[in-house]
Amino acid sequence: MDQKNGFILIGTVTVILIIFLLAFFLIMLIYRKRKIEHRKEMEIINQAHKEAILSTQLEIQQQTMQDLGREIHDNISQKLTLASIYAQQFVYENKYPGANEKIDIICSVINTALLELQSLSRSLTSNYIQQTTLTQLIKTECERIILSGRCKVVYELSKATIPIDDTKKKVALRIVQEFLQNSLKHAKCRIIHLAVLYDGNCLQIVGNDDGVGFDVGATTKKTAGIGLENMRKRAEMIGARFSIASTLNKGTEINFTLALP
Repeated sequence: MDQKNGFILIGTVTVILIIFLLAFFLIMLIYRKRKIEHRKEMEIINQAHKEAILSTQLEIQQQTMQDLGREIHDNISQKLTLASIYAQQFVYENKYPGANEKIDIICSVINTALLELQSLSRSLTSNYIQQTTLTQLIKTECERIILSGRCKVVYELSKATIPIDDTKKKVALRIVQEFLQNSLKHAKCRIIHLAVLYDGNCLQIVGNDDGVGFDVGATTKKTAGIGLENMRKRAEMIGARFSIASTLNKGTEINFTLALP
C-alpha cells in the first residue's frame, strides 16, 4: 500500500510539474507575443512620428518655395525686364554708338537670366507642378541647366504616361532637382546623364555624373549634408527605394525606384 501511495505521489508531482512547465511556457509565449506586438506598435508610432515631422518639413519647404517663386516672378523678373528695356533704349537712341555692341551683349545676358528665372519660378510653384507631367517637369530642369551652359545634360524620358499623384510627383521632382544642383555645385562634372523609366508598374529614375565623387562609406548624417539626407527621407516618406553610389574621381550615381499602380 505504501508503494502504491508512493507511485500516486510521484505521479501527482509529475503531473503538477508538467502543468507548471506548460503554464510557464504558455506565459512566456504570451509575454513574448505581447512584447513583439508592443515593439511593432512602437515602430508604427515612431514611423508615423517621423512621417509627420517630414511631412511638416516638406510643407514648410513647399511654402518657402512658393513664396520664393512669387518673389522671383513679381520682383526680380520685373527689375531685370526694366534693366533690359533701359539698355535697349540706349541702342535705340544711338547715344553711345561705340557701346552698342556691348549693350547688345548686356541685353542678351539679362534676357538669358530672365528665361532661367522664369523657368525656376514656375518649377517652384505647386500649381505649375500639378498641371505638368513629371517627364515635362524633369525635361524643363535639364533644359534649364543646358541653357545656362554650365554643364552638358543628356536625358532619356519615358514616353509612357506615368500615373503618379501630385505628392509623389513633387517628391520625385525635388530629388531630381537636388541631384542636379549637387552635381553642378560640388561634383565639378562636365556631363550629367538622367533617365526616367516607367514599365507600367514601376517608376525608376537613374542619374549619374562624371564629377569628383566622394566616399559614401565614410559619409555620416552630419557630413552628408542636408540635400543628401533630404533625398533619402523624401523617398522613404512615399515608400520609394533610394540609393546613392559614388567613386572618387569617377562620379556619383543615384537610383530612385517607386512602385506605381
